[in-house]
Amino acid sequence: MHINWYPGHMKKTKELIKENLKLVDVVIELLDARIPISSRNPQIDEIVENKPRVVVLNKSDLADSRITDQWIMYFQKHHSKAVAVNSLNGEGLDKLIGEVQEAAKEKIQKLVQKGMRPRPVRAMIVGVPNVGKSSIINRLAGKKSAKTGDRPGVTKGKQWVRLKGNIELLDTPGILWPKFEDQEVGYKLAFTGAIKDEILDIETVALRLLQYLCHTYPQCIKGRYQLNDLEDDPLKNMENIALRRGCIFSGGRIDYGRAANIILDEFRSGKIGHITLEKPDHLEGTISERS
Repeated sequence: MHINWYPGHMKKTKELIKENLKLVDVVIELLDARIPISSRNPQIDEIVENKPRVVVLNKSDLADSRITDQWIMYFQKHHSKAVAVNSLNGEGLDKLIGEVQEAAKEKIQKLVQKGMRPRPVRAMIVGVPNVGKSSIINRLAGKKSAKTGDRPGVTKGKQWVRLKGNIELLDTPGILWPKFEDQEVGYKLAFTGAIKDEILDIETVALRLLQYLCHTYPQCIKGRYQLNDLEDDPLKNMENIALRRGCIFSGGRIDYGRAANIILDEFRSGKIGHITLEKPDHLEGTISERS
């Protein structure tokens, strides 16, 4: 299966970001803590250039906390402030506000030195679809100011939102990139729900995820699905899960589609366990250093 998705509105979003970048002091780059590199649009570096940036590792409640700590250290090593956030309960958002204010401090001071009155910090939030932008904005705004959903593509158009900490935020829709050079990146985005399930072969996606989890988090799979042992063949593991969960058609045939949806839903909701699919030591050198 070849994953390639670039709806027209995403091209418009790229243009929107370019057009409005001059209006903001700081860029908040929102990533999925489970896939910090695969959820990082490589075009953002080109678009944002040297604008001060704060990296947010959202959905940290679903990720492996030990690896999240490694990622924070990794981004700091490469001159980007990084904050782990759980947008469901607001954990980490106070620290995010502080980092955004600090990143804009020099710009605001220069404006005051020129005789201008102090104004709110202006920030732009960017990220791939379904990584939690709307949930974070609503938390920071203290009210439901942006539409939210558990499916990609809910946020459309441009809107300014007043946040806590005297920050004005320009929200942007999620943006992917025209082509995934590495299909593993496409699969990881599919695992986490950043790409709409409707355009994917769900059974293939779930099988690839299960293959990875059986290798990296075998105890989580065995514990969640009450399996004594795991097979070398991922399809056999899926069939065993299907049998455990009663995903059987009349006549005893395996309902692979239902089993696939169970595996994906329970991974995405954290029911399988706290899981991260990418580690910094596997990807050393993939993030360009910024001065």
